[in-house]
Amino acid sequence: MPVAHLAVVMPAYNEAEGIRGFIDEIREHVAPLADRVTFVVADDRSTDATLASLAGIADVQAEPQPLNRGHGPTALAAYRAGLALDPDLLVHVDGDGQFLGPDFARLVKAIESTGADVVHGVRHSRTDPWYRRVLTGAVGLMIAAVARHRVPDVNTPLRAYRPEALRMLLGAVPGDALVPHVHFSLAEARGGFVVRYVPVRSIPRRGSSTHGTMWGGGVKALIPPPRLRRFVVDALGEAWRLSLRPGAPLRSIRSGNRTP
Repeated sequence: MPVAHLAVVMPAYNEAEGIRGFIDEIREHVAPLADRVTFVVADDRSTDATLASLAGIADVQAEPQPLNRGHGPTALAAYRAGLALDPDLLVHVDGDGQFLGPDFARLVKAIESTGADVVHGVRHSRTDPWYRRVLTGAVGLMIAAVARHRVPDVNTPLRAYRPEALRMLLGAVPGDALVPHVHFSLAEARGGFVVRYVPVRSIPRRGSSTHGTMWGGGVKALIPPPRLRRFVVDALGEAWRLSLRPGAPLRSIRSGNRTP
């Protein structure tokens, strides 16, 4: 049975070169699985024509943000705007287009067939700079040590959620969180959420320029840019406050679902 309403939400910053084609590719592969598909793009005050490139597309809802706040807060804004549409399923992906259309269909099919609360797209063949891959691996080890449960690709931006599970997670994360997906992954592992993992291919960002990334630096950068180094320090402090310290708000989340 098709999903009645599927919402695909994405944060975006300066993605005019590729975002419309990315949305077209996603739509092609998920439309057969849903009666209705809505795309929600939270634009983090892009300085290029990202918003203009989305104008006039019937199933795309653009959500310009009041301030440029970075990836985490913009992702959370996208999630909340998508939930406000009352969808039956919600898929999140970054607007830089680093995934392929068929993998979106695989996520939707996986969450529907397994009854899971969430399905993570686990990236392989990543083209990100070495330091971002190392950072993801290091955070994954930290999560495994704390949760006593390994989470593959702990910070993956490609996720499919059931609305009730997502609302529970969003309720415990402040709107300005820097690394919401790390918090989500840890809460899911410790809180009894039913999580499934689907391997997906990671491809280079769509578009020839390097100004679109919300993280700073490009694939060819040899050392972490200053912005990312500062971000790591701030993110580690946030992880301690929200997820790791005794009494942290995300430590108390418990899912009411049973394993299918």
